[in-house]
Amino acid sequence: MKILVIGGAGYVGSHAVRHLVGAGHDVLVYDNFCYGHRAAVRDVPVVEGDILDQPLLERTLRDHGSEAVMHFAAFTYVGESVSDPARYYRNNIVGTLSILDAMRATGVDRIVFSSTCATYGEPGVVPITESEPQTPINPYGFTKLAIERALDDYAHAYGIRFAALRYFNASGADEAGDIGEDHDPETHLVPIALQVALGQRDHLSIFGNDYPTPDGTCIRDYIHVTDLAEAHLAALLHLEREPVLKLNLGTGVGVSVKEIVEACRRVTGHELPVVEAARRAGDPPELVADPSAAERILGWRARYLDIEATIASAWHWHSGHPDGFAKD
Repeated sequence: MKILVIGGAGYVGSHAVRHLVGAGHDVLVYDNFCYGHRAAVRDVPVVEGDILDQPLLERTLRDHGSEAVMHFAAFTYVGESVSDPARYYRNNIVGTLSILDAMRATGVDRIVFSSTCATYGEPGVVPITESEPQTPINPYGFTKLAIERALDDYAHAYGIRFAALRYFNASGADEAGDIGEDHDPETHLVPIALQVALGQRDHLSIFGNDYPTPDGTCIRDYIHVTDLAEAHLAALLHLEREPVLKLNLGTGVGVSVKEIVEACRRVTGHELPVVEAARRAGDPPELVADPSAAERILGWRARYLDIEATIASAWHWHSGHPDGFAKD
């Protein structure tokens, strides 16, 4: 299949590209390199462009003969979405509508959309099923929910077939150790802990130790990025049989912040100094997926259920690339 991967030079996108290429698909990456890295997709053809540039999107889809789109090109910093919501509304909502309209103009009718568990806000029930009410508590989560609703309407009016994949905490790195997580700024727990192990940070902050959880720290569902990549392809192929999919992607296993720190200590052999800090606004105590629908519908289930294995793959990448990707 000819697949245009938008945002394919980013963290999750580049792992999806690797999996698609390995499965024999004809992949073209479209990225503006705001956060992505050329070195992450150095063996794959690339078009540099912004998702707000609808004419370029249309030319790219036509020239490539694309049959489907995978869309990863979102801004994802929750705090920034609160302080600068206009940036998120323009890119995540207006930009995605630009993609959808380019697809309509070129007759491309399948898209896999990178959604998020942030659409659920503070869930009433954990593990979280797809029937949990979606009440996001920050602009980032709202922009993703807005596109899910737009996809419903585009499916009804224009015959767009879509999968909205709500995934939890993407973690780890490809086992080959040559692509991984390289964000600036870095806000994710596992890479921050590994930066402490590398001596690039003095300490790791734990935000809140008084949550109603067994050890007082937040619990999250850490899904390996390779598992995510496999689920995206499975969802795309399933669109041949079913026009609309909305699925959680997670392990179903919750791990607390303190447990992550201890696992990072064991994997790296470093002490990792910790500083306890105040809670961050809007951090729910527990976010864990119920992934049973994805297993039932796609035949997919996460293979990385041991958090130490996930962290070890990330450590392989970070210790081999302490400064991240080579500068573009």
